Amino acid sequence: MRVLLQRVSAGSVTVDGEVSGEIASGFVALVGVTHSDTEAEAAKLAQKTANLRVFSDNDGKMNRSLLDVGGGVLVVSQFTLYADARKGRRPSYIQAAQPDKAEPVIRRYADCLVKAGVPRVEHGIFGALMRVAIQNDGPVTIMLDSDHL
Repeated sequence: MRVLLQRVSAGSVTVDGEVSGEIASGFVALVGVTHSDTEAEAAKLAQKTANLRVFSDNDGKMNRSLLDVGGGVLVVSQFTLYADARKGRRPSYIQAAQPDKAEPVIRRYADCLVKAGVPRVEHGIFGALMRVAIQNDGPVTIMLDSDHL
């Protein structure tokens, strides 16, 4: 499982002209799932997300977590995190899990963020063509991978 976290001052997802989820400061979490991923890995990555210290303290050092600052998370499914572009010019997505496997794992990740105490967890719409607006803060972008936990 891969989660690309972008620290934002604002983020939103629009589908068919309607906002399906939006947050103020926090993370936009682009989440990709591969075939072997489990809900247990989703729970571990949610804990890591909630407690990752990449928000500034009073001295300007990245020393505070999402929970410390009361930030939100906008969870967006992103199968392209498992793109393989080593051959040719068209990426292969064979390592990305099928929707029936990926959706429950992504839902578990979001549910575990709520259980961890994240005050606002919003979502895109799984499988939809989404317009994602990201107002990067920093910019700070962190890749989490369940293979490296």
